[in-house]
Amino acid sequence: MSMRFKHLLPIPKEIREEMPLSAEMSERKVSFDEQVAAVLTGADPRLLLICGPCSADREDSVLEYVTRLAALADRVRDRLLIIPRVYTNKPRTKGTGYKGLLHNPDPEAAPNLLEGVKAIRRMHLRVVEETGMFTADEMLYPTNYQYLIDLLGYIAVGARSVENQEHRLVASGVPMPVGMKNPTGGSTDVMLNSIYAAQQPQTFIFRNWEVSTTGNPLAHAVLRGYIGMDGLNYPNYHYEYLERLAASYTEADFANPAAIIDCNHDNSGKRPLEQIRIMKEVLDSMRRSEPIRRLVRGFMVESYLEDGNQPLDGGVFGKSITDACLGWDKTERLVLEIADRI
Repeated sequence: MSMRFKHLLPIPKEIREEMPLSAEMSERKVSFDEQVAAVLTGADPRLLLICGPCSADREDSVLEYVTRLAALADRVRDRLLIIPRVYTNKPRTKGTGYKGLLHNPDPEAAPNLLEGVKAIRRMHLRVVEETGMFTADEMLYPTNYQYLIDLLGYIAVGARSVENQEHRLVASGVPMPVGMKNPTGGSTDVMLNSIYAAQQPQTFIFRNWEVSTTGNPLAHAVLRGYIGMDGLNYPNYHYEYLERLAASYTEADFANPAAIIDCNHDNSGKRPLEQIRIMKEVLDSMRRSEPIRRLVRGFMVESYLEDGNQPLDGGVFGKSITDACLGWDKTERLVLEIADRI
């Protein structure tokens, strides 16, 4: 039992200076951030759609996907504000297997985090500069989000991380919205406690500094379903759950109560085609209930160029090597149909 220190990694500032964001896109991000905040606070009636692969495994296919998504986003921009999922970390329940681009720049090779920190910056930067879309990623490692701080329009804290103190404290100091997922066991209290902690000013140790934060008023809920005591998937997007959440998640205790519905994971039982039905059901619930309509501010969808998934060595361009995704043709039809129904 030991820990071997292999490489001293570049600090985030060094990587950002090596691969800088252009001045034009830096200016555009200010406006984009304001739009996302307006949707989450309800000042903008549009809905967010955070859409893309389960795991962003390679630059060429991700860029092809986001290029298509950018054109689609422009068609529905008056009803939906779309943020591409460029998830470069892959949490693993048992700690083994492919862990995403940060760990495995080459999915079939050994882990190489020295190259990984460069690879994640390069992929996000290319997406932003070449498509004009700012990105979403998961905060798997709280100390590493600064490699991408100027590129991200949205951060998610995953179901396995949401109870972690460091994730909650760092979320209180990031300059973009943070979606706090319900934990894998489904506890609403755990999720709401994480949101409350992220919304408060905090003081803690971060990268060997004592830091203080202002709190993040745009921290909010992400509902992704859960695993029951019997080991089965249970959804938490149905009308009754949203109604109860709206009653307990109020402005008296929280700034800007808002929920994003993750349509895959345990909500769909990892059956990606069910995402279509789930989105439609939630929109119906929003029409039937004013509190639900005020609560739900958008959706997450796992989508890629091809339906389904494949092994690491599958070789199909634009097909997920992690969880199964909705293919592009079905994604495009769904986005256009949902936009028409809003």
